[in-house]
Amino acid sequence: MPQLASNFIVIDAKQAATEIPVTPNIYEELDANFEQFKGCILVSEYTFSSDWPSWEMHPHGDETLYLISGEASLLLYADGEERQIELNTPGSFVIIPKGAWHTAFVKTSCRILFITPGEGTINAVDPRPHQTLGV
Repeated sequence: MPQLASNFIVIDAKQAATEIPVTPNIYEELDANFEQFKGCILVSEYTFSSDWPSWEMHPHGDETLYLISGEASLLLYADGEERQIELNTPGSFVIIPKGAWHTAFVKTSCRILFITPGEGTINAVDPRPHQTLGV
């Protein structure tokens, strides 16, 4: 039986689900094979033992994160304001609003399920003009 850690699921604009093996170039392959991911949703799972190295933002829809295990602190930045959300109970989830920059600080090694509107995703080192929250 496949597992999300090694096989992601793409739900395309017609709501058809396709299993995609995870490779080192998975995101480039998704853009190439799914028309720049227009109208698609990615269902994936990641394990983190350290803080995310960058921030990301999804301009075409809300992203849902579901905590499977461990603990993380999410930092969201939108409209010039920061908000911190604790994911510290397995089974809890957070909805990241469309257009909100976000990153995570790992408290204990964690596994997170992602439901991501991938079209146009942007990554940055830090989109904030200055840091105001210390996590």
